[in-house]
Amino acid sequence: MIYNLPPTIYNPRCDIMADVNPTRMELIKTKERIALARNGYKLLKQKRDVLIMEFFKVLKKAQDLRGQLAQMMAGAYRSVAMAELYHSGFELQNISLNMHRSIDIDIEVKNVMGIKIPSITAQMGQTAFLQRDGYYFAGTSAKIDDAVVKFEEVFRTVMLLAETETAIKRLILEIEKTKRRVNALDYVLVPRLEKQMKDIAFRLDEMERDGFVSLKSIKRALEKKRGK
Repeated sequence: MIYNLPPTIYNPRCDIMADVNPTRMELIKTKERIALARNGYKLLKQKRDVLIMEFFKVLKKAQDLRGQLAQMMAGAYRSVAMAELYHSGFELQNISLNMHRSIDIDIEVKNVMGIKIPSITAQMGQTAFLQRDGYYFAGTSAKIDDAVVKFEEVFRTVMLLAETETAIKRLILEIEKTKRRVNALDYVLVPRLEKQMKDIAFRLDEMERDGFVSLKSIKRALEKKRGK
């Protein structure tokens, strides 16, 4: 809606009245543009406020996930440390390298106030421990089982955090873009249109006064001519 206005409105170096006809029709059009710009300002301001609320909600979720991830990582590394008491480092590394787990990652796009935010879903194969490649009963223990389960939980939390962090970045970009548009309408476009409206109204008043004076002069000239 903003880009349909005359080019002179967007050029701060040119005279506001340049290429603008001081007519009643132009005055009506300028008033309509002002009403449209104010309506756009109101809508964009509402969008900005909603985006800010959404941003703080997502930020709170990200902070909670970071705290959970830190605790889960600490627990997962403790489980690895316990496994190292029962198995050598070489043995643990060999088991981890030989284990294969099918992971299906599905990425969908959610639309939040016009912002495309990815929704990440990770589905891990539910193969039993003893049926996994590289995992055998004689060479493993419950300590390794515990470490595997905890790191799988860490992986799921990392996926959720990645989705949340991406949402935060895109919300920040959209908030900044909306703020620039709101400021442009509030501090540039609307004041400029209001000045243009006042200038047109002033020119119309001048033209009306000039016309009235001209009519009075013509009337006096005609009366003087009749008197002779």
